[in-house]
Amino acid sequence: MVKRSAVIRAVVGLLAASTLLIAPPAQAAGGVNDAACRPSADHPNPVVFLHGLGANKDEDLNFLQADVAAQGYCTYSLTYGTGAYGPFVGGVGDIARSAAQIKAFVQNVLAQTGAAKADLVGHSEGGFQTLYVTKTQGISDRIDKVVAIAPPTHGTTFAGLYRLGMALGADELAGQVLTTFGCIACTQLVTDGSAVRTLTNGPIAQPGVTYTIIQSRYDELVTPTETAFVREPGVTNTYVQDVCPHDPVGHIGEAYDTNVWNMVKNALDPAGAAPFVCSVGSPG
Repeated sequence: MVKRSAVIRAVVGLLAASTLLIAPPAQAAGGVNDAACRPSADHPNPVVFLHGLGANKDEDLNFLQADVAAQGYCTYSLTYGTGAYGPFVGGVGDIARSAAQIKAFVQNVLAQTGAAKADLVGHSEGGFQTLYVTKTQGISDRIDKVVAIAPPTHGTTFAGLYRLGMALGADELAGQVLTTFGCIACTQLVTDGSAVRTLTNGPIAQPGVTYTIIQSRYDELVTPTETAFVREPGVTNTYVQDVCPHDPVGHIGEAYDTNVWNMVKNALDPAGAAPFVCSVGSPG
């Protein structure tokens, strides 16, 4: 989860531009936000991608979405949770309201494609939302697989902001600052934040849903890194470095890391999961 401002959005843009050097292959039978796309027998579930905090449907997971579409999946994305920063900065609004937007979008995708179930893939706050929406929005019976990349499942310290505020006796002030700057979701996703309490009150994993959580040991924003994981039956928790030990990838870089992409694709299609050659992602 990213405390993104215009500066962070610029960093993400630079990362996206650098990813052009490893651009995904040309699309096959699948589609990216294509209303005419119909799921195939090999990939019967449309895949909905959920961006991180401060991003939108055209950045953060856009390259991963194109790569998955190139494997023949019908893929979809939306910009959710906009607010004070305008229509291109998503994920800053109230978590519950964003979840309702995502629910409506998933229902529309299912109706449009005629599919029985959808898969959800999210990064950072989007990863949190894959878990939150599936648990709280009454559509778990329409969700098959959840793949969450670096979700702040149990809350985060926002790289120490709240820890510092508490040490100074100013944790309430830190929350007011985040809200004042237009990031309602930030105050809800910190350790013991309201959205975190809702998600972790009782089991997170829902019956009939397969969960995969992917996290980097070097994630500097979802901290401690172990807090991303859900230690419940039916959930596979994996560090990137368990598969690719020498990958130094950090939080933002996880969305653009080809090791993560391959792990996501294997999670979406476990029957067709295949080994891959590890690359080196971006630290930070």
